[in-house]
Amino acid sequence: MPTNPDLLPVRDDRIPWPQYFMQIAYLVAQRSTCLRRRVGAIAVRDKRILATGYNGAPIGLKHCKEVGCLREQMNIPSGERHELCRALHAEQNIIVQAATHGVSIEGAELYCTTQPCLICTKMLINCRFSAIYFAEGYPDQLARDMFDEAGITYRSLPVQTP
Repeated sequence: MPTNPDLLPVRDDRIPWPQYFMQIAYLVAQRSTCLRRRVGAIAVRDKRILATGYNGAPIGLKHCKEVGCLREQMNIPSGERHELCRALHAEQNIIVQAATHGVSIEGAELYCTTQPCLICTKMLINCRFSAIYFAEGYPDQLARDMFDEAGITYRSLPVQTP
């Protein structure tokens, strides 16, 4: 094993920070109550987690798992008619959690299991996130175009499992 100048062992088998955060986003997604897609996200600044979020109904309200998915019942394709969903998106829940607890997310990076939709993109731009990393794509070209226009780093970062 290589050593540093102080003769302490250097571990070269550690998971890189981006993969560490993306895997945590997948862990957060396990709290999701969505019947269609489990999404998790975390806001990170200076290698510190500021807030987490997953898609689910507002606090105190019934979840889709309890009442069913209206969008599914109406055969609405993924990426359309977000206003008919009971849940907030993971990114929206991060913003709400940070605001509720007085945590600034300006300049943070977002690690999300799924590419943000247009609504979340506009919110993330206004929160001044510095970078957006996502593992799975989402059919929303306008969202990608807006991140480019805002000059926010935006790229796919597929999760790697050990």
